[in-house]
Amino acid sequence: MEQFNDSDRHQIKNRNLTPEDINRQIENFKKGFPFIKLDRPATVNDGIFAFSEKEIDRLVDFYDEEQKKYDVIKFVPASGAATRMFKELYNFMQDFTGSEEQLEELEKQQGFHSVKYFFDHLHDFAFYEALKRIMRESGYDIEEEYRQKHYKVILEYLLTDRGLNYANKPKALLLFHKYGNTSRMAMEEHLIEGVHYVQNSKGKVNIHFTASPEHQEEFSHELEQRKIKHESEYKVQFDISFSQQKPSTDIIAVTPENEPFRNEDGTLLFRPGGHGALIENLNEIENDIVFIKNIDNVVPDRLKDSTYRYKKLIGGYLLKIKAKVDEYMELLDEGSATNEELEEMRDFADKYLNIHNNPKAFKKKEHIEKVDLLYNQLKRPIRVCGMVKNEGEPGGGPFWVKEPTGNKTLQIVEKAQINFNDPKQADIVSQSTHFNPVDLVCALNDFNGEKFDLKEFVDTDTGFISEKYKNGKPIKAQELPGLWNGAMADWITIFVEVPIITFNPVKVINDLLRENHQ
Repeated sequence: MEQFNDSDRHQIKNRNLTPEDINRQIENFKKGFPFIKLDRPATVNDGIFAFSEKEIDRLVDFYDEEQKKYDVIKFVPASGAATRMFKELYNFMQDFTGSEEQLEELEKQQGFHSVKYFFDHLHDFAFYEALKRIMRESGYDIEEEYRQKHYKVILEYLLTDRGLNYANKPKALLLFHKYGNTSRMAMEEHLIEGVHYVQNSKGKVNIHFTASPEHQEEFSHELEQRKIKHESEYKVQFDISFSQQKPSTDIIAVTPENEPFRNEDGTLLFRPGGHGALIENLNEIENDIVFIKNIDNVVPDRLKDSTYRYKKLIGGYLLKIKAKVDEYMELLDEGSATNEELEEMRDFADKYLNIHNNPKAFKKKEHIEKVDLLYNQLKRPIRVCGMVKNEGEPGGGPFWVKEPTGNKTLQIVEKAQINFNDPKQADIVSQSTHFNPVDLVCALNDFNGEKFDLKEFVDTDTGFISEKYKNGKPIKAQELPGLWNGAMADWITIFVEVPIITFNPVKVINDLLRENHQ
């Protein structure tokens, strides 16, 4: 029986999808995605490069010298709302009546992430003055409300459209850091960062934000107001662009029986495909070199020097590697490479690109076979990813992965991709030493300056399926291969050790009270 009616077909078409696309998505739900087969963790000297301070200095200087020859941009995924950051506070606000029992419970709370800790340090948040001001406009004195323990009203003005509406805004538009009498939003901190490692010879700073349609107007308005101040202060010109996640990357939700899930009005339920959908946005970037960093991973000015240093480290290393790869690609393209040069390329790929060809087997190949092999291995987009020593932070990590072809490649692997019921796989994870802070720089053009089609380098078998709820009913949701996981699986991948100071995410609101955000 045909499972899509005319109304469904119209809904599907509006997303630039076809019924065949949807049937493929449903097929993925039915068969599931295979687990990644880990071979071993990537560690220093086995997949992760670690540099001495002198080598870092040299690469930083190299980046400063060479960067102006390239068209560089900073790409910041910033579409998500901050809802999850405030989950604890939102639940508290909904349940709080001000009863003696609730106040006693609150007093007993301990720990950095508790609601009590939030209220005890309310005045330390960068948004405190804005909250105070908006409450005053409605006739409330925040300090008096705090003294009277009227916590609900304070949270209503922080979280809902009665006031700042923070629970429904993107992280980009939250005030993160305080500077004397002013405060900066998360997206402003990315502007300041960009000045120091993305600025070109004409003083132009290219920054691209992904935004959701419902926040686009406010995002643009806030940015326009703030960028003028920073352009004047730093004597630069910001060239800021936006993109939105494409509806064609949305994925149908299904019931536990893998039937299309329908909303109460009978329409099909579609969900965003996760950050892997942004490979489409990245694919439309015209610049040569792209730095990628999450919206919430920023620090105040006093700590930014470390950020710049290690951004230039990975940038300098990428430019060094790319120059060599381009030189080899020209030789291969011309067909003028000697046997000695092919051997040199194989050795370079082995030592610096984590591309391992068996030396004996390589020697036995015909000249043209060697050329073809190296040409295909080197003609790919390149990414250099910062990796931080694991200190118990959640998130994906760097591993050597066994491909179905038998090859072993370097990948960033999320926990959801690993079969923890397999003791050997779980043991490999327990030996891992580093994790992925989402700190990468990419070269998107080939040796001729032509753009790669990034969609050709995605491993479509690395999606995720998770269980969610919609209107109280269970559904299965599917995510596309993650942006720095399966979406970049077939890139030339290089991991470089960077210090923990480069990783300062804000997952929950109290993270803004950590020393690195104060």
